[in-house]
Amino acid sequence: MDLLEEYRRATLFFEAGDPTEAVRLLEPIVAVEPDNASVRQLLARAYFQTAQLGRAEEQLRALVDRDPSDHYAHHVLGRTLERQGRTSEALTHLRIAAAMHAEHPDYAQALVRVESKVKPR
Repeated sequence: MDLLEEYRRATLFFEAGDPTEAVRLLEPIVAVEPDNASVRQLLARAYFQTAQLGRAEEQLRALVDRDPSDHYAHHVLGRTLERQGRTSEALTHLRIAAAMHAEHPDYAQALVRVESKVKPR
C-alpha cells in the first residue's frame, strides 16, 4: 500500500464531500503511521463530519496530547465536545484555540456560542 497515495485519495474524497470514504482510507494509514499528525487530523475531521464524535474526540485528544500548541486541534476538539453536549469541556479547548489564534473568526464565533450556553441566564 502506498500510504502517500492513499492519503491523497482520502483527501480528495473528503474535499469532494465523502467523509465516509475518507475514513475508510485513513484508518489503515493511522494504524501504520500513528504519529502522522496530518493523517490523524484529517481522520478526526472525517469522523466529525460523519458524526462519529467519540472517534473524532479520540483522534483530537491524541493530537492535543502530542502538540498542546496545535490551535486547530483544540478548536475542533472543542467543537466535537460541543456537539456531544459537553459544553464546559468544550469551552476549555475553544478558549485555548482562541487565545492562540485570536484573529480567526471561526474560533471567536465558536467561543461566544459556547460561552452563552455555559453562563447562567
